[in-house]
Amino acid sequence: MTPTSSSQFTLPTWADAGRQTEFERWLGGLAVAHGLRPSSLRVASADASFRRYLRIDSNLSGVGSRVIMDAPPDKEDCKPFAKVAALTAQAGLQAPEILAWDDLHGFMLLSDLGQQTLMQHIQTTTSPLGDSFYPQDTPTSAVQALFGQAIDALIKWQLASKPGVLPAYDETLLRRELALFPDWYLTQHKGIVIDTKMRTALDSLFDAVVAHNLAAPQVYVHRDYMPRNLMMPVAEGASLGVLDFQDAVYGPITYDIASLMRDAFWTWDEPYVIDVTVRYWQQARKAGLMDFEDWHQDFGAFYRAVEWMALQRHLKVAGIFARLTLRDGKPKYLADTPRFIQYLRSTSARYRELTPLLRLLDKVENIQAVTGYAFGRV
Repeated sequence: MTPTSSSQFTLPTWADAGRQTEFERWLGGLAVAHGLRPSSLRVASADASFRRYLRIDSNLSGVGSRVIMDAPPDKEDCKPFAKVAALTAQAGLQAPEILAWDDLHGFMLLSDLGQQTLMQHIQTTTSPLGDSFYPQDTPTSAVQALFGQAIDALIKWQLASKPGVLPAYDETLLRRELALFPDWYLTQHKGIVIDTKMRTALDSLFDAVVAHNLAAPQVYVHRDYMPRNLMMPVAEGASLGVLDFQDAVYGPITYDIASLMRDAFWTWDEPYVIDVTVRYWQQARKAGLMDFEDWHQDFGAFYRAVEWMALQRHLKVAGIFARLTLRDGKPKYLADTPRFIQYLRSTSARYRELTPLLRLLDKVENIQAVTGYAFGRV
């Protein structure tokens, strides 16, 4: 790999001089053993949490670069990351290998899975139609093949599932996540005063969502399985890499496929969403993961369950994006909120029991229902 000059990348900055000193001491102790070049250190990425990632070049043959996780221990716990990294590797997924770890200070040296996410690849190979939260063209055949790889990895992950290993995605957690929508999106972002009537309607909705989702079979759930967290293969014949798995839980089998196809940052046309979900269902059925009620023979029953799971995720994420903006000073996430409102409205329009949610969303977003007569039909 050709060395990168410091003028070609963004140098990391430190708000805490003491933490910077600890980091430089830790990195200096690893440099020789891992062939690291401290002068090449640069910012790789940051996510919605308080952790960030740095990239550093290596002199070791065939290595190229490594990634460093910087996770302040007073804000982030690296232990779940380490635990789930081991589980993903055991399941046969391509996940970062932990090469060194300073648990006390929250520094971790990882193998580098590459520099392009599946999301970035999609953006460079697919032409969007209209605004960013409207459905996009059917992907290229190459992108479709990559979604096939994403399904393969997801099936491996779910087949490796064992109860009692990961935290339970139980009623308490589901309700805590759902509460983010009224607490942050409605109240804090939209300035809505939730009166008794609205609270009763929301409680009834949340009861139905929780009941639907807890009924599904339980497996390992990545919890953010989407193109932004899947890395493009670094070599021909290699698999997609999987990142950002530290919040994994044991919960509804419907969650990760809902997350994959109803993305936080990209919207596919519904026929393609159904097509990929069918392909997942077919493979999951062959693997014995659909042995529940009539799911093994009725895709429609499974798809309805996926939609109810997606509904929970979209309500949660709308609240999280509002919180990231208002509490954490990260306004870029809220720009994608219209996507989630569209997801929520589309699903709510299909199920009679979700009509109150559709009406609430239309009121909050000031959306006028389109009515009219044409050739005798409304």
